[in-house]
Amino acid sequence: MKVIKPSYVIVDDLNPKAMMERIERAGRTCYKSEGNICEGSAEKFISNIIKRGHESVIEHEKITVRFICDRGVTHELVRHRIASYSQESTRYCNYSNDKFGNELTFIKPCFWDESTESGKAMYEVWEKSMQNIENEYNKLMELGAKPEEARSILPNSLKTEIVVTMNLRSWRNFFRLRTDIKAHPQIREIACALLEELKEKLPVLFGDL
Repeated sequence: MKVIKPSYVIVDDLNPKAMMERIERAGRTCYKSEGNICEGSAEKFISNIIKRGHESVIEHEKITVRFICDRGVTHELVRHRIASYSQESTRYCNYSNDKFGNELTFIKPCFWDESTESGKAMYEVWEKSMQNIENEYNKLMELGAKPEEARSILPNSLKTEIVVTMNLRSWRNFFRLRTDIKAHPQIREIACALLEELKEKLPVLFGDL
C-alpha cells in the first residue's frame, strides 16, 4: 500500500503574452477596435473586460491540468462545465499487477492533524481501513475477479489521475467555488495551490481572485 499527497501538473506550456494577445484580438471584434492593438494593450483590455463581467471573451483560451487526487475529489471536479475530462479507469486498471507495483495507492487526507492524539487515532483508523481494502482487492483478483468487478470495493481515497481542460472563464468559476472556505477541504487543498501558481503566471486573468 502506498499513501501520497495530492498534486497537479499544468500540461500546457503557458505563453501568457500570446494567450492575452489572442484574447484581445477576439474581444476587440465586438467593438471593431482592432486598430487600438499595440504593445502592452492586451493587459489593459483584458483587465477592463473582466472588471465589467464580459468574461465570455476569455473563453477563447484554455488550460489543461492533470490532477493526481482521490476519487472523491474527482466527483466534485466533473460537475464543472464547460470542460473536458479524461480519467484513469478502475474498470480497466488492474492494480494487483506489476504495472502498478502490485499495490493500491491512496491519497492522504488533509484534515487530520497527526500531532494531536485524536488526529493520529483517526488517521490510523483510515490507514488500517485502506490496508484491509488492498488485501481484499488483491484476494478478489487472485480468485479470478475482473478489475471491473473488484473495483466495487475501492474507496474514495483511491488515488486517481484526471486530465481536465477548461476555458479560462470556466477555470475562474471553478476557483471561485472550490477555493471558498466552505468548499470540501480536499478539493480546496489542490484548487488553492493551482490558483496561486496561475495568479503568478497569469496575473491579469487570475490575479483578482
